[in-house]
Order: sequence, then structure tokens, then C-alpha cells
Amino acid sequence: MKSIRFITIVSILALSLFLSACGAGTSTKPTPTAVATVKADNVIISEGRVEPIHYAEIALNSSGLVSEVLSKEGDPVKAGQVIARLQNSQAQTLETAQANALQQLTVAYQGVRDAQFKLDNFDIPGDFSGMTPTQAVQMSLDKLNAARDAFEPYKNLSDRQLKLTESEEDNGVIKNLAKQTKKRMDDAWEKYRKAVQYLDLSSAVDTAQAQLAQAQKDYDSLKDPSFAENTAGIRAALANAEVRAPFAGTLTNLDLKVGEFAAAGTPVLTVADLSSWVVKTTDLTEIDVVNLSEGQAVDLTLDALPNVTLKGNILSIAQNYTEKQGDIVYKVTVLLTDNNPSIRWGMTAQVKFPIQK
Repeated sequence: MKSIRFITIVSILALSLFLSACGAGTSTKPTPTAVATVKADNVIISEGRVEPIHYAEIALNSSGLVSEVLSKEGDPVKAGQVIARLQNSQAQTLETAQANALQQLTVAYQGVRDAQFKLDNFDIPGDFSGMTPTQAVQMSLDKLNAARDAFEPYKNLSDRQLKLTESEEDNGVIKNLAKQTKKRMDDAWEKYRKAVQYLDLSSAVDTAQAQLAQAQKDYDSLKDPSFAENTAGIRAALANAEVRAPFAGTLTNLDLKVGEFAAAGTPVLTVADLSSWVVKTTDLTEIDVVNLSEGQAVDLTLDALPNVTLKGNILSIAQNYTEKQGDIVYKVTVLLTDNNPSIRWGMTAQVKFPIQK
């Protein structure tokens, strides 16, 4: 449905003409009488759908037979509550995942210790003092390239070519230059190998520390006693033999049955926070949204509750657009500040947005 604007009702000027015949050839000019202008409320009306303020569709991270279903649709659930379990020899319960995560954490600590020990015992050349490993590699590579360029004229020099020179003295000088440039190149290669080794050992420490950080994060998430939402993803990925609620809410959809095979990646349940509702519009055009602002108060009416007016505020106005029937439209999300026990997910709502001057 396109948005509707109420426009000012322009009154029609009423003209009263009074003619009086007082005698032959006498007339009176008409006198206009203005009728007061009536203005309707200057609002935009839009249509949208009711949604919970927060919900999540949950898919399995492992395939298998459903061994237990511990809740049913409509049940309230707590954060971290087990809703169902799968039978899969490769999947882990939370307890198994915690034990494995602790083992991985121990291995990660050992990895950092070993990598740091090797770096600490590496004999860093004095030329690299004050440099990072990357800077040392770049510096030594530049010197190596310069040494190779200097040796280039001599690398294919043979005894026969030396005999063709004018004197033995010249031959000696050339031979000496060749030896010097060759030595500088060999030294440059050795420094370059040292720099690369330095970088490799330093990178190994960085990698080991990153692995330790991830192992610590996995372990902490699996051991999180509050089952916070920001740790739910790691629990779902590692403890994949169980389906747990990511946050407190209501189980609004459940498509799992004991004994049936459930495939990974397919949404099987929905948990929603039904304590608050939002309405998302889909028909406000570019001309409409420039008259709206976040936080603005609005009135709402549900098709299912036509005699009930609900209050709300604009929660957000989308930055990106979609094209609908040739119009550029923007999604506007309205947070209901009123509640009603009859509200259901998916109900159609009409939203009245006052146009701001």
C-alpha cells in the first residue's frame, strides 16, 4: 500500500449575488463572502507488519537423528536452555566440548611457550637492532639486490676472458673486484637468510598467540555461566549435539521430532522476545521519509484491533532503499510504547506519522 497524504481542504468561495430593481437601468455589483479554510491533520499513513523486537531463527550445526525434544511451541525458554539433542558420533555435548576446549587451551599455551623460546634464543644480527622483523627483511633484501647488481658484470667471467685484457695488472684488479663483489653478495645472502629466519620465528609467536586467544575465547564461551547471547554462537558451533536457546524468550516455532533426521543448516526453531513489539513499514517513499525523524512519536492501529490506538516512536529509518512498483521506498521501524495482550506476530498495522514542519 502506498503512503497517503492528507492535503489541505481548500474551500470554495461562495458568491452571493443580490439584484435589486429600484428603477430602470439600476444594478448592484456582487459582493464575495469568504468561507473559512478547514485543514485536516497533516499526516502520512503507512502500512507495516508487527514483529517481536528481537528473535532468532536457529539452524543445526550438525546433522543427525533427533534423540530428545525437551520443549514445545509456546514454551518460555531461558538463555542456554537445552531445547533438543541430536544423536551423532561426531557431535559434542556441552560437557565434552568444555573438556576438549580445555585441552586445546593447554596445547595453545605450550605452543606460545615453545615459539617464544625459539625467538628468544635466536641470535639477531646487530644490523637489525631497533628494527621489526619485517623491516629487517626489507633492509637485507635491498642490500642483497644491490650486491647482486654489483656482481653481475663478473659472474660469468672466465680465465680466457681475463687473458684478453691488456696486462696482468689489469687481470689482477678485475679478479680482486670479482672476489670482493662475490663476497659482498654472499654476505648479503647470509643476512637475508637471517632476516627471513627472524621473521619466521616472530610470525610463529604471533600465530601461537592468536591460537591461544581463540582457544581462550572458546573455553570462556563454553564455560560462560550466564549463557550470554554474545557467547551463544561459539556454544552452538562447538557443543553441536545440543540445541540451546541463545537468549530468554518464547519458542514460537519448533520443527523437530524425536526419531527424525535433522539436517545441518536448516532452520528448525525460532526463539522470540515477545515483551516488546516493532512495526516495520515497506511503503514509505523518498518524499515521505524526509519529513520523518528517529524518536518521533506516532500513532498505530492494528487491522485486528481497529478501535484501539497504540502509541509508538520511530526507532530507525533505513539508510538503504528498495524499489517497489517503480517507487524508491525506505524501511522505517517503529517501536510500540504501548502493549496489548492481543498483539500477534505478523499482524497488519497502519501507522500515522505526523509531518514535521
